[in-house]
Amino acid sequence: MQKHRNVLVAAFILAGSLMGCEQPKQAEDMQQKDTGAKASMSPQDLANRTVERRAVEAVIWGIPAVNFDRMYQAMVHDAKAGEGSNKVVFWSRLFDWKNQTLTPNPDSIYVMPFFNTKDVGPMVLEIPPAGADGSITGSIDDCWQTAIADVGPAGTDGGKGGKYLLLPPGYKDKVPSGYIPLETYNYEGYALLRSILKSNSEADVANAVAYGKRIKLYPLSQAAHPPETQFTDAIDVVYDATIPWDMRYFESLNRIVQMEPWLTRDKAMIDQLRSIGIEKGKTFSPDASTQDILKRGVAEAHAWLVNNYETHYFPPPFYPGGHWFLPASPEVVQGLSTFYANPDTYPLDSRGTAYTLGFFSAKHFGAGQAYLMTFKDKDGNSLSGGTIYRLNVPANAPVRQYWSATVYDRETHALIRNAQWPSRSSQTPGLQKNGDGSVDIYFGPKAPQGKESNWVPTHADSGFEVLFRFYGPDKAFAEKTWKLPDIEKVQ
Repeated sequence: MQKHRNVLVAAFILAGSLMGCEQPKQAEDMQQKDTGAKASMSPQDLANRTVERRAVEAVIWGIPAVNFDRMYQAMVHDAKAGEGSNKVVFWSRLFDWKNQTLTPNPDSIYVMPFFNTKDVGPMVLEIPPAGADGSITGSIDDCWQTAIADVGPAGTDGGKGGKYLLLPPGYKDKVPSGYIPLETYNYEGYALLRSILKSNSEADVANAVAYGKRIKLYPLSQAAHPPETQFTDAIDVVYDATIPWDMRYFESLNRIVQMEPWLTRDKAMIDQLRSIGIEKGKTFSPDASTQDILKRGVAEAHAWLVNNYETHYFPPPFYPGGHWFLPASPEVVQGLSTFYANPDTYPLDSRGTAYTLGFFSAKHFGAGQAYLMTFKDKDGNSLSGGTIYRLNVPANAPVRQYWSATVYDRETHALIRNAQWPSRSSQTPGLQKNGDGSVDIYFGPKAPQGKESNWVPTHADSGFEVLFRFYGPDKAFAEKTWKLPDIEKVQ
């Protein structure tokens, strides 16, 4: 027994001495490996890696501005309004898939003024008073899509209408009486104005269009004799404002950098952008090699943003245990309504994800409209365009105006191209109701028998997502005393 114990002791001593020798050897191997990796990277390799890494961050940071510029470019080129801002693009009837902005609302008339105060000074945006002939729900945003003010019954004018005066950055002159002054930090911006329908009848659509075209946009310097507002109808063109995940992304970002002043909150990006070839006052002209690196960077950023959207960007479900969510994180909502005033937070990742999904922000979320979004069915599976689903909308939806359910392409977050129609709403002519007052909406590549009026088509070979809108939301929405069920698979 004693002999056996001595053997064990000797074995432990030997093992310990071997381990003592092994640890320095492992450390030495790791050091050599690290040194080898560094030695294998030339100065050019290091420079290239830096450009690609910073390109990824530039994409995530710049999405709201690129999103805005894509809409501006679509106005100029697709709608053929011509170069320059201080013009209004509108849709003269309820639009179809050709409006390729991100998650647009096809159940209201869109009127979108684009403004630029850099050369002409303060711009006046006149909103007509709400009344029997119509009302507007909307907001004015800067080029970073941070809300400057809400307008209409849920906005600053409270439905009385008014002359909103958009002031250039640093404007110090006296503001004339009779205007609602709005300070801005950027020269460019736009307003998303929805002329609300009483119904989807041709007469009510025409009335909503006429009411929307009562808005006016002109320089303050010409207020004594305002020029006629330039309206451009985009109804029959493909108005493509989807995010381009290629070199066009950086071209749009460069245009914003050249036009706009640097905001204090974003000055850390000056050198980051310079390293990828975007610098104020200089031409953006990357060589072929740099273009290849930038293309890899934008592709990686896109993949990261998609993953962020699908896995952990959004807060817990709006209804516990369900799959509907608010399509903006609390940090982004707070930042958009306060110009990111909180000095301890700047949610770039969440903001970037939000603006891959949609455009526009309201100053007061949930006042004029509220949104719920999902890309999953009741069982937690992704919505597939080749499957038929049903959404039961309970009776007495908490809205003063209307509700709608709209389908979007999962990849682009725009309306599904060539779809017969993109949505159904409480104002859809011929919408069938159940005996209890609820409504069943169907999504799929074909309509269930006899349910065409309640059906939204999908493409069989792609995924989709659904945005449910509440216009004029009542307190039952916020208090969750009325619940929107999850979407269920039918077949």
